[in-house]
Amino acid sequence: MRKTSYVLTFVAVLAIFVINLLSARLPDWLIAKYEILNADVTVRYGLMQRCERRVIHLPGPSNGGRFEYTDYECRAFPLRVSDKCEDENSLFCAAWTSAQYFTELGIGFAGVALITLLIGVSTHSRRRRIWRAVAGLVLLHAVFQLATFAIITELYRKARFPAFEHARPGVGYVLNAISWVVGILVGFGVIITGISADKGYKWAAGNRAYSPIHG
Repeated sequence: MRKTSYVLTFVAVLAIFVINLLSARLPDWLIAKYEILNADVTVRYGLMQRCERRVIHLPGPSNGGRFEYTDYECRAFPLRVSDKCEDENSLFCAAWTSAQYFTELGIGFAGVALITLLIGVSTHSRRRRIWRAVAGLVLLHAVFQLATFAIITELYRKARFPAFEHARPGVGYVLNAISWVVGILVGFGVIITGISADKGYKWAAGNRAYSPIHG
């Protein structure tokens, strides 16, 4: 493959890597809003955190005004006791934790793909071979991110956690979807370009088109 193709692939994989890091750590995969007595509550669920913003409305002066008090707190999610992971929510907690592991694995494969690209483009002979490894790593990344997306979507769709009945998807959820869609496109793009380069097409192999090696 041409150096240009590898540079474009590196940029795309780097973008995917950054998106994955953001989506994994943003506490807003699912956002639930509801009212409790005199408070407006917004709870944001991320793969690793649960953040709650509570706006409490307090009676004001006699002219009909009112005061507002805002409280914001984040904690790890899910927790064994607070989220009842040992009782009725045990299956939910296991699935949510699996989604965390899958997205971390996806990030890892994207990182390895970046390292492979940096090492592989150093010589012409390496560029002839590494596209297979790059394509495999990028597609593995996409598979694990897709698995995360599927798990969270199923838990959300069926409201496996009580608060999800009031929830809607957030930025982290959308970024995850973008990452695996782009990952699949990049992976198959590398495969198509690599095969074309092996067959000697100049648009893929460049001016130094590959020639078959006879044993």
